Amino acid sequence: MNIKELDNKYVLPTYARADVEFVSGKNARLIDSNGKEYIDFTSGIGVVSVGHGNERVSSAICKQVSEITHMSNLYYIAPQARAAQKIVEASGYDMQCFFGNSGAEANEGAIKIARKFGERDGEVKRYKIITLQHSFHGRTITTVKATGQEAMHNYFGPYPDGFVYADNIAHVESLLDDHTCAVMIELVQGEGGVQPQNKEEVQALAKLLMSKNILLIVDEVQTGGYRTGEFLASNLYEIEPDIVTLAKGVGGGVPVGVVMTSLKGILSAGDHGSTFGGNYLSTAAVCEVMDILNEYKKSGELETNTAYFNGELEKFYMANRNLFTSRVGIGMMCGLRTKNAETLTSVINNARENGVMVLKAGKNTLRFLPPLTITKEEIDEGFKALSNAVSSL
Repeated sequence: MNIKELDNKYVLPTYARADVEFVSGKNARLIDSNGKEYIDFTSGIGVVSVGHGNERVSSAICKQVSEITHMSNLYYIAPQARAAQKIVEASGYDMQCFFGNSGAEANEGAIKIARKFGERDGEVKRYKIITLQHSFHGRTITTVKATGQEAMHNYFGPYPDGFVYADNIAHVESLLDDHTCAVMIELVQGEGGVQPQNKEEVQALAKLLMSKNILLIVDEVQTGGYRTGEFLASNLYEIEPDIVTLAKGVGGGVPVGVVMTSLKGILSAGDHGSTFGGNYLSTAAVCEVMDILNEYKKSGELETNTAYFNGELEKFYMANRNLFTSRVGIGMMCGLRTKNAETLTSVINNARENGVMVLKAGKNTLRFLPPLTITKEEIDEGFKALSNAVSSL
C-alpha cells in the first residue's frame, strides 16, 4: 500500500488532507515525496517557528534522547526548570509554569486554575468564564465549549457548564456577575480570522477585571513566541494577565503546552498533572528554541525580517485588490480577507500547485504564519509563486 491507502485504511478521517506528503524541509522550504519544492508560509500552523530541520534544535533533541528521554514528574527535571526560567524571563512577568503537551491542555490548565481561584477566593463559588465569539481554545470537551463558535459544539455534549460568550471586548462588562471567575481572550484571534483586538479596549478590560478581582486569561497559543514581534502579544498590548497559555512556536515542532500564572500558590500537589508534560525531550527542545528566538529578537533580525515580509505582503495585496478586500494581523501573523469562501479555496489550492503553502482562517481569510526565521530569498520566492497562483483567478 502507498501512504494514501494506508492512511485511508488505518487513520480516522478527521482531517481533510491535501494530496501531498512532505518528506523533508529546511527553514521555510519543504520537499514532497515527488521531489517538488515548496515555500512554507504556514510553519505547520505557527509551530515551526525557527524553521524546518533547524540544526540547533535537532542537535539538542538528539543529545537529550541519547541521555534520557523521559522520566515522570515525580522527580526533578533539569531542562523543564530551565525552560520555565527562559519563558518567564522572556515574558517579563513574575509567574510560574506548568507544562503539558498542547495548547488545548494549556487552556485546560488555565480553566482549572481559574475555577480553583473562583472557589477559594470570595463568599460565593465563582465558576463562570467569559470568552469571545469566534474564539478558538482547543479540541477537548472543555476547551471546545470554551470556544465561542457554535458550529464547534455539535455532537459532543453535554458540555461542562459555566462558559458565557461575549460578542466582543466591549460586551464583556455587561456579562460579568457574582459567579464570574475569569475572562479568557485571544489578543489576535487566529482560527477566528486573524482578528486583532483593539488595544485600548483590552487595556480597559484588564483594569476593570483587576478592580473586580476577576482573572484575565490570555490564550497565546498562536501569538506567543515572538509571533507578533514581542515574546507575548500581551507585552505588545502592554497588559499583565493573571494567566497566559502557550504552545506551538515555543516547541519548534515538539509537542508542548505551557500555562503560566502569577497565582503561584493556587495549585497544590495532586491538583493537576501530566505524564508526558515537561519531559526531558520536549523541554530540551523548548530551551534551544527559546535561545534561538531570544537571540533573533535581540539582534534585530526578527524586526527586519518581519518588516520585509509585511512589505512584500502589502505589494501582493495591492496588486490583487480584485481578490482581497482588506489586510489584517500583526507581525508574522497576517491575513488577507477574500471576497468570498470560493475565492479563498481557489487561492489555497492554486498556491499549493504553484509551490507555496498558505492557510485558511475563519470563513474568508487567507492566513500567513511563516517560520520567523524565513529568509528574504524564501519570502521573494514564496510571493512570486503566490502571484503566479492568483494570476488566473
